Amino acid sequence: MTGFLSDLVQYRGLFQMIPVLGISGTFQIGFQISSMTYMSQHVKAFINETWLERYGYPIHQDNLLFLWSITVSIFGIGGLLGSSGSRYLTVKYGKKRCLLCNNLVMLVAASIMACSKIAQSFEMIIIGRFMCGISAGLCIPLQYQYIGEISPKKLRGFTYSTSSFFWSLGKAIGQVSGQRELLGSQSRWPMLMASYGLPALIQLVTLPFFPESPPYLLMHKGDQEGCKKAIRQLWGEGQHQADIEDIMKEKATMKNTKILSVLDLMKDPAFRWQLYTMVILTATVQLCGINAIYFYTFEVLQAAGFDERMISYLTLAVGLSELVAAVVCSSIIERLGRKLLLREGYCMMGSMLAAITVTLSLQDWYFWMPYCSLCLIILFAVVFGVGPAGATISVRAEIFKVSCRPPAFVISAVINWLGIFVIGTTFPFIVEKLKHFCFLIFMGVLFTSGIFIHLFLPETKGKSIMEITEEFDKLNFKNKHIQATPNHVTEDYTCTRL
Repeated sequence: MTGFLSDLVQYRGLFQMIPVLGISGTFQIGFQISSMTYMSQHVKAFINETWLERYGYPIHQDNLLFLWSITVSIFGIGGLLGSSGSRYLTVKYGKKRCLLCNNLVMLVAASIMACSKIAQSFEMIIIGRFMCGISAGLCIPLQYQYIGEISPKKLRGFTYSTSSFFWSLGKAIGQVSGQRELLGSQSRWPMLMASYGLPALIQLVTLPFFPESPPYLLMHKGDQEGCKKAIRQLWGEGQHQADIEDIMKEKATMKNTKILSVLDLMKDPAFRWQLYTMVILTATVQLCGINAIYFYTFEVLQAAGFDERMISYLTLAVGLSELVAAVVCSSIIERLGRKLLLREGYCMMGSMLAAITVTLSLQDWYFWMPYCSLCLIILFAVVFGVGPAGATISVRAEIFKVSCRPPAFVISAVINWLGIFVIGTTFPFIVEKLKHFCFLIFMGVLFTSGIFIHLFLPETKGKSIMEITEEFDKLNFKNKHIQATPNHVTEDYTCTRL
């Protein structure tokens, strides 16, 4: 505790910047995803009313479902486009400037959706959702890269895990705001959409007081004095020689190379196993069953005989459990390491899915079985928040050099958004065919990923990017003698103390 308090004082600039990045990053996305669920019935009713006023007859049910599915899925399409352009924009303009401009996009989107009911135009909701998706697709990889590059090595895991915390916090706040007593009512849902712009406004006002990331200033702009000034602002006046030397070493390796494109990264054999790891981790988040858990919570509570008004509050308890777990993750990730949290988390989650399948199969046999299912669902969300949720974000960023991170995050984001789109369109059919046995599919994914992590992922806790790269080189060049390449350049460098 004493060590944490001393770090809090020493790195107060960093700790001040973490919520600034999180509020319009993963918090914003979690808030939008969860709150949209509570507006579904109101938006559908609005579409029907608008159609009736325009054409004089109510909309056909199939057309209503089509327009609603477009409203939901257009967010993922926008996210795919936004993430695809993040590499180019990050390299050319820097992360700070991109985030500031991105906030303007979100403010415009929120304004358009907020005015949709007054303008009697459901098309404005679709346009706003598309713009929200573009903003989300751009800001998430920017936040992950930015927060990692402003962190010293000893706090890197903690700062990455805060992204998971803000994601869970956004979902919980969205669930609270979506309650019918607050902004989830028939008359106030446009205000809920307007609130999407508030986090963007907060970041737009506060981010200019913080610096661009030190590695970006040194490696891309060649501004050594600006890099030192940024480090002093974020990390205080202490001794940071080791961290500066790590940046200088990486800069030395970049003298004979360039920022890779997506295609170059996919072709380069020096990053083959880093890509394999990133793809496995990203796909596992989509296929671990957490979305299915949230889907089944309503059915389990219904089967237990809870009143429908109580179900929304009990569902909120699942979201709050994940939020508390994210806080725990941020406090233990630097002690236990990323590999342990991922491997053990996957195994525990897979075992719980097996137990949930059993309890759901027996819920008609014993009156108390649905309560067991509810407890397992909450425990599943807790384990996900404590382990894989935070550790995944950390590992995906730590295994790539600065020259590779922009294209790597493009690939990760594209996989993530495609996964959201595919799962969103196919999951209802999977549930219809397999019912609760669909959890067995997710269980297989979790155990397979756990085995992969155990066999091939090196521990990244407390290591510099050069040390992590050397670990992966043992896999990338397993049957080859590693020669001095642009990725293994060793040059003399000098740096002065702050």
